[in-house]
Amino acid sequence: MGSERIRRWESGALAHAVTDPFGQGPLPWLRGSETYFDDTGHVVPWYVDPQPAAGAAATAATATATAPRVPAPRASDGGPRSADDVHCQIKGFASTGGVAPGEAIDFHITVDPPQQFSVDVYRIGHYNGVGAAKMTSSPRLSGIVQPAPLTADRTVSCHHWWLSWRLPIPSYWSVGAYVAVLTTADGYRSHIPFTVRDSRPADLLLLLPDVTWQAYNLFPEDGRTGASLYHAWDEDGRLLGEADAATTVSFDRPYAGAGLPLHVGHAYDFIRWAERYGYDLAYADARDLHAGRVDPTRYRGLVFPGHDEYWSIPMRRTVELAREHGTSLVFLSANTMYWQVELGPSPSGVPDRLLTCRKRKGPGRPVLWREIDRPEQQLIGIQYAGRVPEPHPLIVRNADHWLWEATGAEDGDGIEGLVAGEADRYFPRTPLPDHQDRILLAHSPYTDVDGVLRHQETSLYRAPSGALVFASGTFAWSPALDRPGHVDPRIQRATANLLDRICKRD
Repeated sequence: MGSERIRRWESGALAHAVTDPFGQGPLPWLRGSETYFDDTGHVVPWYVDPQPAAGAAATAATATATAPRVPAPRASDGGPRSADDVHCQIKGFASTGGVAPGEAIDFHITVDPPQQFSVDVYRIGHYNGVGAAKMTSSPRLSGIVQPAPLTADRTVSCHHWWLSWRLPIPSYWSVGAYVAVLTTADGYRSHIPFTVRDSRPADLLLLLPDVTWQAYNLFPEDGRTGASLYHAWDEDGRLLGEADAATTVSFDRPYAGAGLPLHVGHAYDFIRWAERYGYDLAYADARDLHAGRVDPTRYRGLVFPGHDEYWSIPMRRTVELAREHGTSLVFLSANTMYWQVELGPSPSGVPDRLLTCRKRKGPGRPVLWREIDRPEQQLIGIQYAGRVPEPHPLIVRNADHWLWEATGAEDGDGIEGLVAGEADRYFPRTPLPDHQDRILLAHSPYTDVDGVLRHQETSLYRAPSGALVFASGTFAWSPALDRPGHVDPRIQRATANLLDRICKRD
């Protein structure tokens, strides 16, 4: 096995880094201080830095090229080092994605070499620009090396790991997106995201796309055993594509790299912005939607803040019923509800711990929603068109519409960099949802990976129930709300116009 491959994995590389120009996004304890290697071997920031320091990148690349199989260097500010999937200095996962106040959440953590570690729990929010607030800390805990992950037909599971720490959720904790930050005595760090939810009514319900997060999870990214619904490894440590990837992945394992899902930053960008401006938010995750723990009639709108590609039949059914009962829907990314998936129990019988998407393998019905005569456009209003290799401007259309009110946008204006990652558009030959009125608010040309000119569109329609359904049609909408280097006041104002209408039932 070549040392070049090992170094790439050790640094916490994520196989999909080059397909998502926004990555995880900044976190207060990692702001600009950590780097990793993308698939091409280039050093890139932990989050996208609009003007990366070329000198620092070159220095890090040189140091890595001359020092194979050594621990990641300590951050430039003297902070912790990021754990990796080769050494698993500290890695962990939670027993559940969402938990209610008064319940407890279990953490299963491996520490190599065995030593003491601690867990600091943060809640994501605006918090005067800091981005998160520390809620509690564990006592010093004794870490052990957990058994090796179990694998069966590319499915990797750590369901047999021992319990490391149980956290009772106090009744006074606010609902929200939380991150458990794991730190060893010798300064390695990893993360475990989870959600605190309850059933109280609120104006908006934010749904964190944990099903899609797990679909992309390549843990362990070690060149041997890790697998996602996109990639796996061959015996020589080469990264294989979808044809050889897993068909089932487990939630009973850490996330690759530093322990955060690939697209988690999209959700965190929306959360910081929405909490800054005081929107009344409830929180849940996609598995809550699947399991029937979400009553959509208790909310004026459901918000899907980030990349949300994998949907089960119960997820779609619940959201369609929400729209029919007058609950508005806000899709702030692209390529939503593309694959149909199934959720099943773990080997120990815990529900919804295995995610299966057969894609194009073997006999059976197709699993693209559009191939089973239920195209995404019938719910969302537009649907996935393809990848956008380089960011392009979003070209404003119908600027006299209330969504663009007070933004200063005029027809034909370009909002730089806002068509990025992946794009949706209207498909004229695909049925539209029933609607009272419908409008396209952007029409943006871009060049695809083959050099073909294509276009992106942003859509809004009003269902017969009165519910509004908005779809941004691009990955870059949420980062434009509160991502350093990507904020655009026009997108902030347009999003506020939309949410204000939904909250006031206008």
